Amino acid sequence: MEWQPEPESLRQLIQLFNSTQSVDNAVQQQNNQRLEELRRVPDFINYLLFVLIVMKDENSTVRAVAGLLLKNNVRQDFASIPPHVLEYVKRKSIDAIGDPDTLVRHTLGTVIATIVALGKIRSWPEILPRLMQLLDSPDYPVVEGSWDILRKICDECTRELEDPLDDGTLPLNVMLPRFLSFFSSDSPTLREYAISTTTLFVRESSECMKPMMDTFVVELFKRANDDNSEVLKAVCKAVVALIETRPDMLMPELENVVNYMIHTSQNSDPDIAMEACEFWLSFCEQEEMVESLKPFLSQVIPTLMRGMVYSEEDLMVLDNNDDDAVVPDSEQDIKPRHHRARTHEHHGAAAGGSSNSDGGSIHEDEDDEDDDDEYDSDDDDVYSEWNLRKCSAASLDVISTAFGDHILEFVLPVLKEELASDDWRIKEAGILALGAIAEGCMTGMQPHLPSLLPYLIQWFKHEKALVRSIACWSASRYGKWAIYESGPNMLAVYFEPLLAGLLETMMDKNKRVQEAACSAFATLEEEAGPYMVPYIQPVLETLMRAFSLYQRKNLIILYDAVGTLAEAVGSELSRPHFIQMLMPEVIDRWEDLPTDDHHMFPLSECLSAIALALGTSFAPYAQTAYERCVQIVGETLQICQLSHNDSGVEMPDMDLVIVALDFISAIVQALGDNSQPLIANHNGVVLQLIGLCMIFESVPEVRQSAFALLGDLAMHCFPLLLPQLEGIMQQLIPQIDRNFMHINVCNNATWSVGEIALQAGQESMKTYINPLLERLVPMLNNPNTPLTLAENAAITIGRLGVVCPAMVAPNLEVFAERWCMVLSSVKDNDEKSSAFQGMMTMIGTNPQGISKAFLYFCQAALNWQTPDTYLMNMFVQTFAGLKQLAGDEWEASMSMLDPQVRQLIKDRFNA
Repeated sequence: MEWQPEPESLRQLIQLFNSTQSVDNAVQQQNNQRLEELRRVPDFINYLLFVLIVMKDENSTVRAVAGLLLKNNVRQDFASIPPHVLEYVKRKSIDAIGDPDTLVRHTLGTVIATIVALGKIRSWPEILPRLMQLLDSPDYPVVEGSWDILRKICDECTRELEDPLDDGTLPLNVMLPRFLSFFSSDSPTLREYAISTTTLFVRESSECMKPMMDTFVVELFKRANDDNSEVLKAVCKAVVALIETRPDMLMPELENVVNYMIHTSQNSDPDIAMEACEFWLSFCEQEEMVESLKPFLSQVIPTLMRGMVYSEEDLMVLDNNDDDAVVPDSEQDIKPRHHRARTHEHHGAAAGGSSNSDGGSIHEDEDDEDDDDEYDSDDDDVYSEWNLRKCSAASLDVISTAFGDHILEFVLPVLKEELASDDWRIKEAGILALGAIAEGCMTGMQPHLPSLLPYLIQWFKHEKALVRSIACWSASRYGKWAIYESGPNMLAVYFEPLLAGLLETMMDKNKRVQEAACSAFATLEEEAGPYMVPYIQPVLETLMRAFSLYQRKNLIILYDAVGTLAEAVGSELSRPHFIQMLMPEVIDRWEDLPTDDHHMFPLSECLSAIALALGTSFAPYAQTAYERCVQIVGETLQICQLSHNDSGVEMPDMDLVIVALDFISAIVQALGDNSQPLIANHNGVVLQLIGLCMIFESVPEVRQSAFALLGDLAMHCFPLLLPQLEGIMQQLIPQIDRNFMHINVCNNATWSVGEIALQAGQESMKTYINPLLERLVPMLNNPNTPLTLAENAAITIGRLGVVCPAMVAPNLEVFAERWCMVLSSVKDNDEKSSAFQGMMTMIGTNPQGISKAFLYFCQAALNWQTPDTYLMNMFVQTFAGLKQLAGDEWEASMSMLDPQVRQLIKDRFNA
């Protein structure tokens, strides 16, 4: 018998759905609780489907709410849905595809696509043939509903559609020709669906799509002048997909394509213009054909510069000149902030470079955010979506990087006109363009900067807040020139006025201007580095005033500026009067901050940077900070465990653990060996917590930070680690993953092994040498290993050679060549030095092992710029030993070297 709802239950459910429209938080909470209870009712899914597809007299919003709940329940409980219930949902859903209500129809489409995506196409073999059949229906709602489902399935199952079904049929071979036929549909909605859906497979370089590419391009450009805006946007996206994946398809008609995109980039509809503008960003990423754009730059660049002018729609939201500094921020206007776990890196320098450092340092993980994000900073978050203005600016930026000073002949005339304009919107666009070309055209702009930079600084005081904001950003893009390239003894002429102007503008009474000025200042101080030292006093005075002026959103940027100052000036910040100016404000804020406050991340990062700068001068604040960090880690891990056992307990934000571990690392680095009493407190509970974090599988960044801290503890607190070394190594070795699934975890684990080895010595490490080499050597030799990971692997192998040369040296021939190649480009530092000491100790143990890699070893040795006396003596002794061992064959070996290299070896190493 067909399932039927119980009337009273159905009535109550409809009443519940109606109440979901309430804005009362208490009602919403009650609703959520009731819905969570209903999830456990066996036929709740049937009720949801019944409301969605059967109750056509009910309000469409109520039906859509039922459909969204159905989709969510299917997604959350898919594996536990009884098969007969799922079959019922499938059967009834197909019959309802053509519902006359668009909202209901599309909600049902989402339900069907979710079932297909979760269960895979093979588990519902009837769905695709049925949908394709329904495309021929004379009933438009049925056709549109079928298309809506197809496009959602294609989006969710793009790759799976390439796989043959049980009968050997490739679904796309049937679907794609039918999709292409809809490019000419009378319905603009169906034209847009067809173009957008087919473009998915172009972007994915689908094998099934390849034979149809010619047809795709022909049909696509038939729609180039479509009268529907959504279709035009789809056409532009398709052209962008072609330039990214199949530029060869555009080359025969490149001139026409470029002219079309220039024309469409100026469309009166800014959304269409923006989609067209994406073409220039993608074009410049195609290295093999970017030069083809050169003949069109005279048209493209003015088009982009016109696209940077604020639209009327932008200004309705953004044109606020109010003195709003005292107005509290709304929490929803503040972007979520996530902490980036630390990764141990070595900044390489080119062979023969003069870089030198005190050692490899821990850096924040490089994020992969697009450079386009730079163009978000000048707009309010309430209007932070990607738009024509930002896309145009980003496009000009990448074009300037691709073509350099060549574009200035097209930029400068427009720029001169815009900067001189009486219309502040046009002037503002010119200032944006000036900043956009900074990186690519710095050399060509240098003759103009002595006059332009003072104008930019002058515009910090413009009556329009948007002009003041963009002037700060643009000026910061030329900070490097003001510091390093404006000429000897010219800091007072350009850098100091820029610094003073930004510091003054940071105190602007408009929050948007504060944000721009503070961000620009952070950029400037990062560029300036030690050049900031003479200005610490006025900078700190401004920063402390800003703490009392800024609202919550801009405080996040202020914390970053303070942390960047600490990184720039280093130990110079540890002078007592600077500490007295800075620390009471910052540490009091941190101590008073609730743990779950979103400011905990940026403020902890700020304090970590300060701790590293202050060194042992951070000691008065270390115990309080350390104990709170330990508490945060312990409590967060405890709540996490509870959440696994009790669905009513919400999973905590594990970024809290990451930021606390990184702060402890900074404290340990700052205090050095003096941190041992802290770590030993409470029976070394932090070591137990680190042990839990090292095996925390669900959030790799937790392990990443745990291994970074482990390495710091090995350097400064090894006596506390030694009793637990066996357990630590059992946890550590498996994280050195030859497949580097989690690169940064593997990276930090690899580095920490090297630090442990140097402290542990031969007797403690000999058990682990072979298991480590089984992982490190293949990782080093794999050409696909990321460079930072390969560098750390090489250094750790070298350090193992210091400790246990007799065990590592027999493998020398296997890794020596790659080892030398990788470390040749790493800057001189203590870690590299210890690795080379290990290498030369291994060569002394197994000199034959370096014979095949001798040329690479010579180059690696010569790439050292300032080896200390001990290392230099080892080089001399190693070459002497190899020369003696080679005997008469030495000259033959040396003759294989370039004459200049041969002479350098003789001069530097007496060989």
